[in-house]
Amino acid sequence: MKVRIAVFPGTNCDRDALYALKHNGIKNTDYIWYRKSDLTGVRLLILPGGFSFGDYLRTGAIAIHSELFRAIPAFIRNGGYVVGICNGFQMLTEAKLLPGFLLKNTSKKFISRMVTLRVENNETPFTSCFRKGDLVEMPIAHTTGNYTPLGETVGNNVVFRYCDKNGEVTVKSNPNGSFQNIAGIIDDTGHIMGLMPHFERVSDEFLGTGGIKVIRSIIKNILK
Repeated sequence: MKVRIAVFPGTNCDRDALYALKHNGIKNTDYIWYRKSDLTGVRLLILPGGFSFGDYLRTGAIAIHSELFRAIPAFIRNGGYVVGICNGFQMLTEAKLLPGFLLKNTSKKFISRMVTLRVENNETPFTSCFRKGDLVEMPIAHTTGNYTPLGETVGNNVVFRYCDKNGEVTVKSNPNGSFQNIAGIIDDTGHIMGLMPHFERVSDEFLGTGGIKVIRSIIKNILK
């Protein structure tokens, strides 16, 4: 089964994602240009990080009107899966494929550093190789990562939360002001996940292994 990684003008994490997936055994992986809409034979679509269309208007606001993005609802209805990482997460909320919004960090600054995450839900196709409560290290790199549900119910959809080294969810361990320290969520169908941390950047023995279980879960549940 094929995996495709979307490429928009301004995308800068597509190569990271390609390397991470291939390095961990997903060989049938390639890029797909944003002006393409044919997802025939594709099982998983990755929306990688970066600054699609320069983040003009709002993060993800232009990308969601592309040919590729307009094909996503039908792709999901036909059994496909989508992961949005950082800018990809912003796109998914902008398009209302995931609840809530990503707003500017409360610091109003770009943040690039490692964070600790607590796995809140391991009963998803993207996290089943974790145990609930596991702590993992992943990097973040964003200015607009403050997740805000704006009255929408997301309790059962939370997959990852920012926490401290002991697994405690605290104000100090929240890097961007996200509501209840939310770092990643999944939709009600279980087919769409968005997260701000870059699991693809910690998926080998040199840079870190915190993201490997995400990829193993994808292999086990989606590409089986």
